[in-house]
Amino acid sequence: MDSIINKLTEIEDAASAVVQHAEDQKAQLEKEYEEKRKAFDSDLEKKTQARLDSIRAELEKNTSDILGGQTTASEQAILALQKEYEENHTRYAHEILRRITEV
Repeated sequence: MDSIINKLTEIEDAASAVVQHAEDQKAQLEKEYEEKRKAFDSDLEKKTQARLDSIRAELEKNTSDILGGQTTASEQAILALQKEYEENHTRYAHEILRRITEV
């Protein structure tokens, strides 16, 4: 009878050791999974930030180019109007005076 009890105790001890080993492996796998998840999240965040920075830089460049083009066009229009005025302001003044005095 003692040998049966001893065998059952050995089986129970072995089963407990197997369960403990499985729990240890589970904890280790959970730790590895968590580390891999954190590494993935970190890598994804870096890639996303790099892409956002690239898009932001491109947008700023495009905006700057558009504003520069508009500024150049505005300056050219102002210069053309000033040149027109300088060349024709006397004629414009005479035309205005003629219309005012015309009956």
